[in-house]
Amino acid sequence: MIENLNEASPKIDREMVRSWVEDLVLVKTFAGLKFQEAILRKLAEIRGCDYRLSDPYEESKGIDGFVGEEAFSIKPVSYTSKKSTIQDSINIQIIYYEKKKDGIVFEIPDEPMTLEFP
Repeated sequence: MIENLNEASPKIDREMVRSWVEDLVLVKTFAGLKFQEAILRKLAEIRGCDYRLSDPYEESKGIDGFVGEEAFSIKPVSYTSKKSTIQDSINIQIIYYEKKKDGIVFEIPDEPMTLEFP
């Protein structure tokens, strides 16, 4: 691994770091926030109530938004392969989503609901 690191280090330049940061911040974070809002909006529409995104304090607790009074954490399906401490720290539902070519598919555990929408 040290040899791999020594080989890779000279290849890291300012442009590579800039490209990585832009992808992380502008593309992935922006897209993730848009997916969260779209999922909350759709769930609120189905339940016939309002939704809202969380404030910074709520975000620090792992809450991404609310539908009615119920708190939700919204994660990509790839998150299921990681050890989660969110449900251990606060009692909230986690909605898992997957981005498809023509929309988003999400599932709410403990509810018989899998939705696909553009």
